[in-house]
Amino acid sequence: MHTYQLVLPCLLGVEGLVAEELRDMGAENVAPENGRVLCAGSPEMIARANIRSRFAERVLVLLGTFEAKSFESLFRGVKALPWTEWIGRDDAFPVKGRCLSSQLMSVPDCQAIIKKAVVESLKEAYKLEHFPETGANYQIQFLIMKDKVSIMLDTSGAGLHKRGYRKNSNEAPIKETLAAVMAKLSRVRTDGTLIDPFCGSGTILIEGAMLAMHIAPGLRRHFAAEKWKAVPGNIWDNERIAAKALERRDEGFLAFGYDIDPEAVRLTLENAKKAGVAQYISAEVRDIKDFSNDGPFGCVICNPPYGERLLDVKTAEDIYKTMGRVFTPKRGWSYAAISPDERFETCFGKKADRRRKLYNGMIRCQYYMYFKA
Repeated sequence: MHTYQLVLPCLLGVEGLVAEELRDMGAENVAPENGRVLCAGSPEMIARANIRSRFAERVLVLLGTFEAKSFESLFRGVKALPWTEWIGRDDAFPVKGRCLSSQLMSVPDCQAIIKKAVVESLKEAYKLEHFPETGANYQIQFLIMKDKVSIMLDTSGAGLHKRGYRKNSNEAPIKETLAAVMAKLSRVRTDGTLIDPFCGSGTILIEGAMLAMHIAPGLRRHFAAEKWKAVPGNIWDNERIAAKALERRDEGFLAFGYDIDPEAVRLTLENAKKAGVAQYISAEVRDIKDFSNDGPFGCVICNPPYGERLLDVKTAEDIYKTMGRVFTPKRGWSYAAISPDERFETCFGKKADRRRKLYNGMIRCQYYMYFKA
């Protein structure tokens, strides 16, 4: 059985959660680094991680690492990698990547050199002068950081945050992977209640529901490596069956979304249906000032509005003040909000019981958690 070195990029601050879920999947040699997690994995793990990972952004296969301070050394290092183990005569192999703090800093030039090196390697192996690139897609990714080159193949295709249920969204949707992280940090329970009083397009509610009921986030989408010879189709079928067997849909979980925008409520219900969790999620038009929560225990998780203009900032901070008034401490309940506003706690009226630094896209935020009654 082949074992590969896998790389799972993730949002900064989420490495520990990705490492934990990989260990739970049976991955070996799990090693968190800044913005990514490495592990050893079989073809089965490639499929499993793509289908089940809630927090990672992609699953990459690391083909090799080497030092390169010149285009010549970059060419030689890339050409020496085992390309024919992956790429067939007809397969496509586009190149993209990044250069950071290195002698080689021109991304277009590095792309061209890497492409040329792969072509030359395949020419020698297949005795061909031209490659049609009409077959399976093997997206080559490179990272050159401090003159160390990492060459990878992207098994995912579209990023893992694209679960397939949110083709429609409101103006400022939160990323699905980040919503899943927030639900995990708030310890959403299988038999509990989840409320989002600013539900937008329903992402937090849907990710919370999938987490609570152990629904694999990648079950409703496809991945680039499903067309690769190294990961046969029966592996994907088996991993989907295994993921389905882990679901716990009969435990009493419920989620409620509120928003002042009727279109947001409509989107939440539509996206919940696409995600296969519509029977667990309700949504209605309601202002934050009318917030209430019932039941013995549950979580409130939200991404409240944040404004960059002065008037918008004042409006947002007025909302934070209202949240502080209506989110009353209650045994069995927790409240959490993500915000880039450093005045959030001041406006809310109380220091958070716990804070966690997270990134919403490129925006540095704090996840403010309140759980003490």
